[in-house]
Amino acid sequence: MWQKIADFVLRFRVLLIIIILAITGVMGYYMTTVRMSYDSTGAIPTSNPKYKVYKEFQDKFGNNGNSIVLGVQTDKLFEPEMFKAYLKLVEDIKKVPSVEGVLSIGDAVILGKDSAGKLSAVPIFKKDHAQRYDSSKVVFDNLPIYNGLLYNKETNAYLMMVTINKQDLGTKERIRIINDIVKLGDDFHVKQQTDVHYSGLPFIRTQMAEKIKKELNLFLVLSLGLTALILLVIFRSFTAMLVSMIIVSIGVIWSFGTLAIFGYKISILTGVIPPLVVVIGIPNCIYFLNKYHTEYNISGDKISALRNMVGKMGIVTLFTNLTAAIGFGVFALTDSVVLKEFGLVAGLNIMALFFVSLILIPAIFSFLPAPHTKQTKYTESRWMNGILNRVTTWVFHHKKTLFTATIVLCVAGLAGMFRLKSVGHMVDDLPSKDIILTDLRFFEKNFKGIMPLDISIDTKKKYGALTSLETWEKVDVLTNFLEAQPEIGGGITLIKGVKFVKQGFAGGGPENYSLPGATEFSGIRPQLLSTFNKQKKHNEGTDSMQQTGDQLNKMLYSFIDSNAQTIRVSVNVADIGSVAMPKLIDTRIKPVVDSLFDKEQYNVHITGASIIYLEGSTFIINSLQESLLWAFGMILVCIIVLFRSGRIVLMALITNIVPLMITAGVMGWLNIPLKPSTVLVFSVALGITVDVTIRFLVNYKQELPKHGSIAETVRYTIKDTGLSIIYTSIILVVGFGVFAVSEFGGTQALGYLTSLTLFLAMVFNLTLLPALLLVLDKKKK
Repeated sequence: MWQKIADFVLRFRVLLIIIILAITGVMGYYMTTVRMSYDSTGAIPTSNPKYKVYKEFQDKFGNNGNSIVLGVQTDKLFEPEMFKAYLKLVEDIKKVPSVEGVLSIGDAVILGKDSAGKLSAVPIFKKDHAQRYDSSKVVFDNLPIYNGLLYNKETNAYLMMVTINKQDLGTKERIRIINDIVKLGDDFHVKQQTDVHYSGLPFIRTQMAEKIKKELNLFLVLSLGLTALILLVIFRSFTAMLVSMIIVSIGVIWSFGTLAIFGYKISILTGVIPPLVVVIGIPNCIYFLNKYHTEYNISGDKISALRNMVGKMGIVTLFTNLTAAIGFGVFALTDSVVLKEFGLVAGLNIMALFFVSLILIPAIFSFLPAPHTKQTKYTESRWMNGILNRVTTWVFHHKKTLFTATIVLCVAGLAGMFRLKSVGHMVDDLPSKDIILTDLRFFEKNFKGIMPLDISIDTKKKYGALTSLETWEKVDVLTNFLEAQPEIGGGITLIKGVKFVKQGFAGGGPENYSLPGATEFSGIRPQLLSTFNKQKKHNEGTDSMQQTGDQLNKMLYSFIDSNAQTIRVSVNVADIGSVAMPKLIDTRIKPVVDSLFDKEQYNVHITGASIIYLEGSTFIINSLQESLLWAFGMILVCIIVLFRSGRIVLMALITNIVPLMITAGVMGWLNIPLKPSTVLVFSVALGITVDVTIRFLVNYKQELPKHGSIAETVRYTIKDTGLSIIYTSIILVVGFGVFAVSEFGGTQALGYLTSLTLFLAMVFNLTLLPALLLVLDKKKK
């Protein structure tokens, strides 16, 4: 069959080349439309109960993850020159297009009664002051609502919160918005010699997306450059190198085009697909070209050599690409959106690259001159044959040592596997000195975190959030408990607003910052309902209010739903990780919630972007483990179909399990945690390491009838396939090694752990696998 395919390719080579170039042109057009992803919720399926709770919370209260924070720490902020510069910074940020508002100490107000006895808001810091702001600072310090929210009295740290238009955050405009804000902050830093720290989910996601974009270009350049150099060294032929580079470049264009056609965006996962296509596509070229040169040395006829190349290597390359595609493609079987996208695009393009290689290599080389002696000289390399001779000696004369060493390494690997731990963080993969991480630590140190944690309390009654003092008291107890936890920072809630209003009515003293008594509550309840309904009509566009509306109106509408039935408590939490977060919620927060809110009277849900992100991380790890089993099973079926021998299948499994077990052990002994990036290594490596096994065993099966015994066949197969196995393994190790230069720890782990696994696979496929075949030979005798 494969000879007929070779004849077809050679007969219609011009037409096939034109078709591939036409498809590449279309994919190139779509490639220009692919966009970066700034979303982090795609890891968790929409059917997940926690996601449903989070979505319901967003439907009621909106998305509160559209703010970035700026922080400074200085004891000189209230000196006239610096404070005026700080106020100017606030005003300049407000003028940035797409910025909807800024909350800072410059916007702090004190509530008091006006001449008519009504409550009015008065700015604490007047922008036209010429003198020092010490007296205003005394007033500010007496307002507990701001401590922990806008400043930390003990550390002299100050925070401003910038709210950005949600629609613009979903487009590439977010880069311009973030850059404009950072530029203003950096100008303040230069002029006032005070560090400005930046954080918040939109800022973190934007910065990480930009890093991914830069690294994608770096990985492509490195992978193409290094593989081109290695090919040039191996084949000593610029033509062979150039054709190989053309083929993998087509694969890169097709992978970008596939992303765009499916409507996917470039994320931290899909961003590594183009470099992976380069790394995985090159072995196709090496297998085909090595066989072409070998056959040409035998026959001396170019066309005959190309026909035999396809005839003998077609089936091998098909199955090696198929197993690699399975290793990636199984991710499409998971419920995680990001894994589905990664698996589908990677799997499709790996198989597409097989057909591109199968067509272009014989088609192009049929037009080129026959290979020169210098170009095929590598097949008789002295030092490479010397290595293979040593390998053969070990296989034939030191089998017991090989088996013993393998068992020892497997036992050590198994022991290391028991040390593996699973953990993830929202900012998980950045180096400890990265500015994103150090700025996040600044806010965690001074404000105990900036990641959103939300609790919704449904009273099951319309207006129940405004008409029950008992509910307010319970919410106040819960809020005080939350803010007393070392991992949870201050937030602004309806209850804090009510206490702030009472403080204003009572004269402004900090001792008056408390909930109203029963009598006071009965008096203000009608006013609460009236102001709520006015604000509701204003937001629905059926009533007009002044743009400045009073602070109470805005707060009422922000922290209760449209029926005034559900009240929201929003605080900030540190990035404590996927292990500590469930413990915080299950062992500390939930018991307090259950003791305060009777389930017959209230429905309480704990949610927030921090919980959803960490839940997604845990879900991806579980999905990857499941997909690894799927990949293992499907690859096993491929091997069974290909060889139809129980003993051969068993030897193939042993040879491929050993490298994975050793890598898992290395992770355990080096305390490398299980997280999405490190679990991904095993599925990727399994799909690729099996390629080497198939390459060896297919050649062994093809040569077995030509030799008198299994021993002679093994000896010949080591010599015949060892060269291409070593060369392809070198390229794979180096190709994955380029990911080790990434700034992201997960991408680094994908690089060096996969490189380690592939190197081990090369060693065991050239030593353990033939040694096992020799044991089979002995049993047959």
